Amino acid sequence: MTIRVLVVDDQAMVRAGFAMLLGDEPDIEVVADASDGLEAVSEAARVHPHVILMDIRMPGLDGLEATRRILAADPTSRILILTTFDLDEYVYRALQAGASGFVLKDDPPEQLIAAVRTVAGGDALLSPSVTRRVIAQFTRAHQQPPPSVETLTARELEVFRLISKGYSNAEIGRELFISDTTVKTHVTRLLQKLDLRDRAQAIVLAYQTGLFEA
Repeated sequence: MTIRVLVVDDQAMVRAGFAMLLGDEPDIEVVADASDGLEAVSEAARVHPHVILMDIRMPGLDGLEATRRILAADPTSRILILTTFDLDEYVYRALQAGASGFVLKDDPPEQLIAAVRTVAGGDALLSPSVTRRVIAQFTRAHQQPPPSVETLTARELEVFRLISKGYSNAEIGRELFISDTTVKTHVTRLLQKLDLRDRAQAIVLAYQTGLFEA
């Protein structure tokens, strides 16, 4: 399957650079680009990309509101936020809005390419150290965990705890001495029980509720 990508950034050179980088990959095609949030919403509806690379700070409609509108129209959209370290609050709010993760603009090219493939495959992409810092900083007041948390098995709770620490499936498997397939099964079940889109939302929920801080 060819991964269809929409690139959203207000700088033409940045858009061109991403298009060249991703276009060189045999399994990735940049099908459109947009220079602001309104154009991103329009292009997403027109070309139905698998992955949207979304800048946050843009004139007019910013990437945060564009993310909300795109996901409201199509909840299956996968949005990767393009950011820098000084936009932590925007990253957290984007994750709350349903983005599947974020990449740093100065990440090596191979990391960006891997990120697009990861998100296209249905997973979330979150740098553990940055994710913990970002979410912990902006979830000071804890909410009550949803009642559905009580339906999780002991093993699912353990997997959930490791997800909240930013562990990958392989790392969870090594930690719990179970196979990757078993990990994926537990992840799928706990996301279904909690009515969450992906690991990004699971991590946000864990930090919002302080579930694993005791």
